[in-house]
Amino acid sequence: MPEWLPALAVHKRNFEVKKGEQLFKEGEAVDGIFFVQKGSFKIHKRWDKDKELIIRFARSADIIGHMGLGKKLLYPVSATALEPAVVCYLDMAFFEATLKVNAELAYMLIRFLANELDDSHRSMRDLAHMPVKARIAQAFISLHQQFGVDEQGFIDVEISRQDISSYAGTTYETLFKVLNEFAKQGVLTLTGRKIFITDLVKLQGIVNG
Repeated sequence: MPEWLPALAVHKRNFEVKKGEQLFKEGEAVDGIFFVQKGSFKIHKRWDKDKELIIRFARSADIIGHMGLGKKLLYPVSATALEPAVVCYLDMAFFEATLKVNAELAYMLIRFLANELDDSHRSMRDLAHMPVKARIAQAFISLHQQFGVDEQGFIDVEISRQDISSYAGTTYETLFKVLNEFAKQGVLTLTGRKIFITDLVKLQGIVNG
């Protein structure tokens, strides 16, 4: 709503986040919500004592912190910057007031949450039923779809092998073995933290079994 923009300008706070810095941590009390203006984040959750599961990635124009809107008002996940980033912060009281006066925004948020819930259910199904090689292939396809490619054809995000394994729900050792198989098959190559998919059709074929 145009009439609400002056109030938004007063209440919002933009700040920078360093690479590797946590925006919020799983179990912390919810105090606000964040919108990514620049950079990318991994949204992750403790899986085991020494392991984590990456739920999703967020990039420019994405919302972070909305999973803390439940009845417990605790963040059920953590958010960590994959690169230097800029976020816009709104405290929860003002964000809730914004939803009450802006029906279109509330409707769009409901649509967003419904889509994310659907993606979450699909991911849980994949973890339960997909072979590990197919899960890893799907992880690379999802990164390709979300971030696109840069001028050189690499997926436009730099991500560690450990994060890839956490996203695919597998161990680093298993990921290493599968990556060697993919390289021999001419499916993809990794150069440092840069990913180049050489045969997207073949990679999708691995997902389809």
